[in-house]
Amino acid sequence: MNIGVCYFPEHWPRESWAEQVAQMAEAGIEYVRMGEFAWSRYEPERGTYELDWLESAVDLVDEHGMQAVLCTPTATPPKWLVDEHPSILRQERDGTTVEFGSRRHYCFNSAVYRRESARIVERLAERFAGHDAVAGWQTDNEYGCHGTTRCYCDDCATAFRTWLRERYDGIDDLNDSWGNAFWSQEYTGFAEIDPPRHTATGHHPARLLDYYRFSSDSVVEFNREQCEILRETDDSWFVTHNEMSLFGAIDAYDLGADLDFMSWDSYPTGHVQHAPGETTPDQLRAGDPDLTGLNHAIFRDSADGDFWILEQQPGGVNWPPHPTQPGDGAMALWAHHASASGADTVSYFRWQRCDMGQEQYHAGLRNQDGSPDRGYHDAVRAAEDLERLAEPMDDSDNEARVALLHDYENLWGLQIEPASVDFDYWDHLLTYYAALRRHGVAVDVLPTDADLSEYDAVVGPTLYFADEDLAERLDAFARDGGEVLVTVRSGVKNEHNRLRPALPGPLSDAVGATVEQYEGFRDDAEPEIAYSGESYAFRTWGEWLDADATETVALHETGPAAGTSAITRNAVGEGHVTYVGVWPEDDLADALVTDFLDDAGIAVTDRLPDGVRLSRRGGLTWVCNFTSDPLGVDTPATAAWHLGDGTVDPFDVAVTDADPAAVSVVVK
Repeated sequence: MNIGVCYFPEHWPRESWAEQVAQMAEAGIEYVRMGEFAWSRYEPERGTYELDWLESAVDLVDEHGMQAVLCTPTATPPKWLVDEHPSILRQERDGTTVEFGSRRHYCFNSAVYRRESARIVERLAERFAGHDAVAGWQTDNEYGCHGTTRCYCDDCATAFRTWLRERYDGIDDLNDSWGNAFWSQEYTGFAEIDPPRHTATGHHPARLLDYYRFSSDSVVEFNREQCEILRETDDSWFVTHNEMSLFGAIDAYDLGADLDFMSWDSYPTGHVQHAPGETTPDQLRAGDPDLTGLNHAIFRDSADGDFWILEQQPGGVNWPPHPTQPGDGAMALWAHHASASGADTVSYFRWQRCDMGQEQYHAGLRNQDGSPDRGYHDAVRAAEDLERLAEPMDDSDNEARVALLHDYENLWGLQIEPASVDFDYWDHLLTYYAALRRHGVAVDVLPTDADLSEYDAVVGPTLYFADEDLAERLDAFARDGGEVLVTVRSGVKNEHNRLRPALPGPLSDAVGATVEQYEGFRDDAEPEIAYSGESYAFRTWGEWLDADATETVALHETGPAAGTSAITRNAVGEGHVTYVGVWPEDDLADALVTDFLDDAGIAVTDRLPDGVRLSRRGGLTWVCNFTSDPLGVDTPATAAWHLGDGTVDPFDVAVTDADPAAVSVVVK
């Protein structure tokens, strides 16, 4: 568990580098990330390469016993390249060209840009091959940031047609599969098919879904080309990429298949302001541990179970609606939370606040004059803490017994046709992730095609595109004694985004019920169901079920659905398949999850206070307090504290060797 930092030597006078790098080493930094936006300094004009300055910076890092993570600079093609080849620029859906003057202004499907990208990556790789201080590489920077995954230019049109030809057995097959008889949208040849550019009203959902798939595949292919160059040059390097919070335009599982591990950029007080729902005062200071934790889990499980934070928020940042200052200690808390969730390195962005360009209001660990800022002290503390905790940690993994299924195509399908303005896939996924984590349960977040044999319970929120293969695997999982929970809007569509004859489609046999009707709700509707003898509120979406062939465990109490089945539980072999036909509020989600986990034989804690979470790694349990209140923590008498004690201060952390299920937390 290491601490790193992002450094931009090209932003500072060369005579200051030695002091800056020495200060990094003094602070306990292990990894220094450099170079993601430096193409114009690497190659100020075509064919003129200036890499000595970067090598000098890497040598300084080496002299102080640290390691460098270098980045390919393809997120920012320089002006001379844009002027030579304006066709590399990305186009918006309405035909507007994304011009030079910011970043991420290129098209992934430009053959010219792919050639130029390969050229600069090859030159950088050749220069640093065999350098002892270079541990690995980050490809590009935040693929798809600023809504740039999908381009609508002529290069994309050509590439999309090729992608479709490889996917379909001729144009008649495509017309039939998409359902193009609707609104006279049939084609006579693939050459007629364009990207889904600006139209009078909504696009055909099948066309959009395939374009989303194609666009994600384009990024994956672009990334793969860079990975191959780097590995062919020096196979000792790791290769990773930094993705973003709840970023859905690129399939992270596909991207992760070409990487040694995934990384992501964690900005808790910014991300929570862009997430669904209201933001509390404590979240404005420390973020939401479940939102941050869900991202940790997605990127941890997207490539071999390891992950890094390549950009950790260092203080106030410039891009959220409200640039709040983190609470005292929060910036160390975030490093602990990530490390406890499996992160091998947490790298703060950035070393020193920049006094130029678009990020001047983005804090660094040090101020623009070089003096330490608040985040510096937290980073030093985090480095010291993690080094201290290395000794009592063992090699054991906290093997999760619960798998939460997550799928990017389900996200895309629901973005294309949400059916209800408030139905947000990420929000629904978080409903169940948070309910599990509120009870101290470790959760792996997995793609729907993952091997589930090592788990005791599987939760599948909104398996929108569930197919026969997934249905058979979940059925077999339950027959072997596993517990399965599936939720609203599952099995709705086939792979071409067309409605199934009956819902929940291929899951119907395992569920033992079908959806008779459904409706969406406004925030003021206050629908309720009866479950376990009590009334519970739900929101956003409700289905009433035909459950003649299985057990009804909850009934609708309000509206036209009153008296009909809302939740069912079907005995399948040695296990059960539960279908939740409503979007539960927190109290109902807690009741459902605790009963579900009890059936699976999984021990839980009492409900943890909001903003307090437990994570276990290497035989230790982190008590993470994302709130402004102090906590009292009880552990068994045989347990030891390895960091802190039974009182956890606001925005702070303590570490014990007690098992999470044996930990009790109260707000003081």
